[in-house]
Amino acid sequence: MSGPLDGGGHGGHGGDDDGRDEVRGAPRIPGPRPAADDYDPPPRVIPLPRPTNGNADLVEVPSVPAAHAPSHSVLKSLLGAWALSACSADETAAVEAHLGECAPCAEEALRLRDAVGLLHTDRDLDLDPMLRFRVLENCLGRRPARIPVPVWATPYDAETARLDALLRDIGESEWHAPVRLKWFEGERAVSRKTTVAGVIGHLMTVDGVVASALGLDDPLGPDAPRGPVERTERFWSTTDRPITRSVHEPWRDQSHTLIRTVSFAGRGVAELSVSYGDFALPLRDSLLDRAFECWMHAGDIADAVDYPYEPPSGSHLHHMIDLGARLLPAALADRRRAGLAAPPRHLVAAGAPGRSLHLEVEGAGGGNWYIALDSPAAIASPDRTVAQVALDGVEFCRLVAGHIAPEEAAAGQDGDREAIRDVLFAAASLSRL
Repeated sequence: MSGPLDGGGHGGHGGDDDGRDEVRGAPRIPGPRPAADDYDPPPRVIPLPRPTNGNADLVEVPSVPAAHAPSHSVLKSLLGAWALSACSADETAAVEAHLGECAPCAEEALRLRDAVGLLHTDRDLDLDPMLRFRVLENCLGRRPARIPVPVWATPYDAETARLDALLRDIGESEWHAPVRLKWFEGERAVSRKTTVAGVIGHLMTVDGVVASALGLDDPLGPDAPRGPVERTERFWSTTDRPITRSVHEPWRDQSHTLIRTVSFAGRGVAELSVSYGDFALPLRDSLLDRAFECWMHAGDIADAVDYPYEPPSGSHLHHMIDLGARLLPAALADRRRAGLAAPPRHLVAAGAPGRSLHLEVEGAGGGNWYIALDSPAAIASPDRTVAQVALDGVEFCRLVAGHIAPEEAAAGQDGDREAIRDVLFAAASLSRL
């Protein structure tokens, strides 16, 4: 290729005098100047070994035939592909040979390789399912409310918020995923099949008992039954099938209203009696019971849609275990009246120490409880302990929820076998639909 012409120099023909190249004294018009990248670097010369015929001179040949060597611009355009390891073997060899001779291209290649290292092509771009819960938990912990939620209502507040976060994350079709609810009746485990939406409807209708006790609207109307089973069956039978995600908003609004109402009501409301037909609980225990059921059914939903779900915090779990332990003497007496438990061995006056079972719950939320065996009116006493049972905290809750069989629950047992069996079955009998 000819070099560019300047006003006073000679052209590529060596300055002929025949006048055909230019008119003497007229300005010469330069041709188009090629881009700098189009200049090929000079071919690399490699000294070869002395030939065997005895000639002492070195023979110099180009490393790549000039007719086939890629131009600088072509090699520069391959740097991105080379950094991604996407070049062919011949292209890779040509680029790497060029990088040893061209400093600008070598610097550009290093920058491209560093950039490729930042791409993280194997990184999971899905958000952590628990991210929303952790953000909310952190915000609530740093910004106290002007009117705080009563301590005894915080487990219900936390568990409904966690379930709400789960429901917001699932898709439309997952609201129809099958869920099998489990509980215990008499001496056997029973179950009922429904859907994710059906479970939320069940929670909403039973929470309605608490709502009506506080003077709020009952989702089933003023003449609805009080029993959880009857209320759930009425909701399932009168609601259009299939139940859809439209049940989510009424359930969430009801739980928010319950929390707001007890927060404004003051301390005296904690002892308000909430009747469920066959039994009644103080409001503080009733909301704790609803928190427990919300957690258990959230776990049922999470299993159905393959969603990670953790147990409650240690302090909330402790309160749930404590409620179950406090209800055990009455549950044991009910089973005894039904002929499902052994008769009492040593009746004592009300308020006197009686035979007891030591319930040792391990793990987060655990502790030690003593269960009166012969009468709910007796006082459980460590000095009158005849048996001991050790369980994990979550396993004890699963037993109370009827999710595992009594025979499979206890990790450790010692003492009166009859008393141990009666208490474990009494714990399972606390479960219900």
